[in-house]
Order: sequence, then C-alpha cells, then structure tokens
Amino acid sequence: MLEKIFRLSENDTNIRTELAAGLTTFLTMAYIIFVNPMILSTDFLGEPTGLDPQAVMLATCVAAAVATLIMGIYARYPIAQAPGMGNNHLFVTVVMSLSAIGIANAWQVGLGIVFLSGIVFLILSFLRVRQAIIESVSPSLRSGIASGIGLFIAFIGLRNGSILMQAPGTWISLNVDFMSPEIVVFAFGLLVIAVLYARRIRGAILIGILLSTVLAWILGQVHWPGTLIGLPDIEHTAILQLDIRTALSLVCIPFVILLLFTDIFDTVGTLVGVAERAGFMRGNTLPRANQALISDAGGTIVGALLGTSTVTSYIESAAGIEQGGRTGLTSVAVGVLFLSALVFAPLVAMVGGYAPITASALVMVGTLMATNIRKIDWDDFTECLPAFLIMIGIPLTHSIADGLALGFISYPVIKLLSGRPREANWLMYVLAATMLAYFLLIRVQIE
Repeated sequence: MLEKIFRLSENDTNIRTELAAGLTTFLTMAYIIFVNPMILSTDFLGEPTGLDPQAVMLATCVAAAVATLIMGIYARYPIAQAPGMGNNHLFVTVVMSLSAIGIANAWQVGLGIVFLSGIVFLILSFLRVRQAIIESVSPSLRSGIASGIGLFIAFIGLRNGSILMQAPGTWISLNVDFMSPEIVVFAFGLLVIAVLYARRIRGAILIGILLSTVLAWILGQVHWPGTLIGLPDIEHTAILQLDIRTALSLVCIPFVILLLFTDIFDTVGTLVGVAERAGFMRGNTLPRANQALISDAGGTIVGALLGTSTVTSYIESAAGIEQGGRTGLTSVAVGVLFLSALVFAPLVAMVGGYAPITASALVMVGTLMATNIRKIDWDDFTECLPAFLIMIGIPLTHSIADGLALGFISYPVIKLLSGRPREANWLMYVLAATMLAYFLLIRVQIE
C-alpha cells in the first residue's frame, strides 16, 4: 500500500529511510512545540496576550500535523509544516497593534485575521497564482534562494550551538568559551555527522542527533523525564475563539495583507530552496506545487480555528531530505510525531528543548544547501546580482520573505535597464511593483 501511494521504488527509497528522515526532520523542528506557546502567550513588553500556553501547544501540534499530513498524502513531498517562526512574532505585533487602537479582544481578532489570510491563501492556491510565482523564478534566483536558506540554517545552527553570540557593541561575535557544555555538545555532534557523512554512512544526521543527546545527558544538560507520558493541561482553550467579524473591518485589512504577503513568500522561498536542493524541480516547474501550497493554507485555517499563528513550510525539512527522505511518507511520519508529541511531551521537551543537540544537524544541512551557489550564472550580472542579494538578504534580515524581496525587486529592474526586459517573466514585474507597494504602504505604517 505504501509503495502504491508514495512510489518508494520510483524515488529510490524505502520505508526505513523515509521514517528515519521523518524522525530527523521532527527532531530539528520540535522546538516549535515549546517556543511557539512562549511567544504567543506574551507580548514584547512581557504582558500576557490572553492566549494560554498549553492551549497554544495543542493548536501548534494539531495544526502542524494536519498541514504536514496533507503535504505528505496529497502533495507527496517530504516537507514538514508548522506555525512559522517570524510569523508568530508577527502575530504578536498584530495583537499589540490591535490593542493600541482600542480593540479589547485583540488576540481573538488576531486569530480571525490569520483565518482570513488562510482563506485567501487557499483561494490563491486554487487559482494557481502561487504556483505561477514559483514558475516565474529563474534558475539563478532559485539557486540563490537555496544558498541563502542554507546560510540562514547554518547561522541558526551556529547560534543554537552557542558558537555565535551577541556581544555589546557588535552585531555578532564568536564565543571563545570552547569548553562550555553547549559548545562541546554541538562540536561533538557536528564532528560525528561530518565524519559519518564523509564515509557515506546512511543516517549520519540522525545518528549525530542521538549521540549528542546522550552526551548532553552525560554532561547533565538534559535530564531523563520522570514520566514519558504527559498531556498538555488546557485551562483556557482557544478553540473556535477567533473573531472573524471584527477581522473583516477596514481597520484590519492591512494586517490581513501583512500576513498574506509574508506567508506567500516564506512558503514559496522554502519550497523552491528545498526542492532545488532535493532535485524535485523539473526545469522551471515544481510538480504538484499547487498541492504543496494548499497544504499550508489548510494548516493555517486549522491553526486559526484552534488558536495559533500562520502555518508555513519549514526549512528544517532539508535535514530529513539530506537523511534520504524523498516522498510524502517522510511528511506522514513527521505529522504522526507531532500528534505523538501531545502524549510524549516530556520526552520531546528533553531533546527539542536543548538547542545544541540539533544545532549541528542544521549547520550540516546549511552547508549542503549552500553548495547550490555554484549553479548561479556568475557570468551574467543581471542574474548573479539579484541571486546574490537573495543569498545574503535571507540570513541578514532573518526573513526568507524579506530576502526574496531584495532579489525579486532588483531582478526585473536590472533586466529592463540592461535592455533585456523579455528575459524576466512578466509576473516578475508585477511582483516587484507589488512588493514595493507593500513595503511603502503596509510595512512602514505598521512597523
């Protein structure tokens, strides 16, 4: 049955490899189960938003499971989905802005805004607008996206591994305390993964994560939970608490556009980058792209109904792909693990709650994705400059959407002024104008 649904032989994979890839992806992104409730329950001033952390944990796991299962079964891609980092901070910004203009039930209206943006995502997916955006991206831009995401992942890994830190008066600096437990666990994991990968041993990334967990336990950095089973204690549920009526008012429309714009380009960027690395692209086309885009729209709608922020594709999916995941069975495994996390929350918290354990996997995956830099057409300045802007823009802005904006705006402008306007797809001109209007009329006013 699994062979018939996921075409394992056709994709040169097997059940064991797909399940191991799913576990790898899940472990690298399991932090969202605990980080998302922390972010959504408190605003930037330390005041409660009104959302209960345990209720958000339930919404996070269920929304991630639904979206990822749709991705696995409907789109058949090994790409996991969950409430996105960045999108959750954006949600808090929206809630704070709504409170500032006198809306009393700000978080309920915020969920209504997320729901409406999910409906628009779904409509745009059925109309194949988002698929058209993917197909309008040139090969050099795709390689720039993949490389930029690779640098972004590696940066996150180095930061999670405590190699990089923020010091007074600097943007970022090197942590010279090389004997700290965090760095020891990170360095050990990276060494294990690199050596096993160099020796072409399957499961290198997963083995590295598991051995890092053992070392962290030996060093006393993680503790075996007293019980493996523990359901979230939902005191104040957020299920079906969204306020759609107020979200439809004119004052809320800019916030809907804000979430819409950010998620469209976050998802497009992740899909293109991961698909480019995995070899899923066929020329300028990603097969079943529309099905993949529908999954995050469905996840966003379900998440809003349950009480969480926008769902998007995760760059950590690349870890499972490097583990050998090639079909939707990997995503199905991730979806089941998200549901299991509700029952085995203490065990998931042990591994996912200590960032250095999975940091080495992120650096390794980032390295492999960054190799796409060689596919950029460096002999054509109209191609390489926009691709380079995307590549450095994603990690420097900490945003896939903002990094894409740098390249997507500059690409048609350079082509036009170089006397080669037809080399840019007509949609790229529309995207560039839309992005400029968005930044000038929406982002500037809200931020």
